[in-house]
Amino acid sequence: MNNNTIFKQPLSLFLLLLALLVGAGACKKEEDTVVQPDASNLSRVVADNFNLSVFNTGLTRSGLNSKLQETGPFTVIAPSDDAFVTAGYPDAATLIAAESAKISALMQYHIIDGNYDFKRLPFLFNQEIRSYNGGKLFVTHWVKGPDTVLTINGAVILSKNIPASNGVIQVIDRVLQPYAFAYVLEAIANDRNLSLFYQALQKAGLTEMLSKNETYTVFAPENTAMKAYGLSSLQDIEAADPAVLSRLMRYHILADRRFVYDYVLSTGTTLLSKQTMLDGNSVTVKLIANPSVPGTYNGISVQGTGNTSAILLTNRDVLAGNGVLHTIGSVLKITQ
Repeated sequence: MNNNTIFKQPLSLFLLLLALLVGAGACKKEEDTVVQPDASNLSRVVADNFNLSVFNTGLTRSGLNSKLQETGPFTVIAPSDDAFVTAGYPDAATLIAAESAKISALMQYHIIDGNYDFKRLPFLFNQEIRSYNGGKLFVTHWVKGPDTVLTINGAVILSKNIPASNGVIQVIDRVLQPYAFAYVLEAIANDRNLSLFYQALQKAGLTEMLSKNETYTVFAPENTAMKAYGLSSLQDIEAADPAVLSRLMRYHILADRRFVYDYVLSTGTTLLSKQTMLDGNSVTVKLIANPSVPGTYNGISVQGTGNTSAILLTNRDVLAGNGVLHTIGSVLKITQ
């Protein structure tokens, strides 16, 4: 055995050990640099909130849970589980069974690009912002007694600015419905329960007005109310004096956007307020107490100058591009 052979073996062993050490160090370095999932992003915060389980199901079904893991920032308007129950989705299974496209549009309407602290908005009613899918949202920042109240499309924000690494969450008490119609007239025309009121608007010559970009709120009597008033058919409506009918219809319209909760915020301690309608006459608005929370109010009734009793709303806060539609159980009368 020569000297070269003697030195080759220890040298080979040394090089092998060195390679193993370098490889182990590289593996260790790889392990140290693995990026861990962000446990505080919006998607995870929603998933970890027991009161947002139905909303979380909607995000998962629509694929938006992955969107809310991105850098953002985003503002998530999250209806509580109780809000989904009120909207007809009592549990996650009901939401899963609903039409896919409808759920996707619904979820997108509850997400906003950007980090919005609504408490920093001016103290004004219905300030317009845009949702992730381009829909209009209307935020009100107002003082009611000792409290500062925030609403979105008339829904009250229950928990404000829940933080996440890529945005904030605002929890609300109602599910927001993206509007399907650009004009409030279209919303009326597509509601079978308002067909007589729609025909009366046509006869009164008000359809063009309600199809413009000016803002309106309409208190629309349902068909049973129109029949009780004496306008039970198209023939009855055609036989009516156009001037009288126009005045009656205009008494159901105001030139502004008003959700139900806007009246709750703006009405004083008497619980009564006056709303001037398009014809110049006023309607009395009365707050309805919230039976679940004593001392608070979550609804209204309306009464015309010729009505002997208050009228309840049978549907509320239907948003269109140029206004809001409420359905009422009786016709607002100007005179007895």
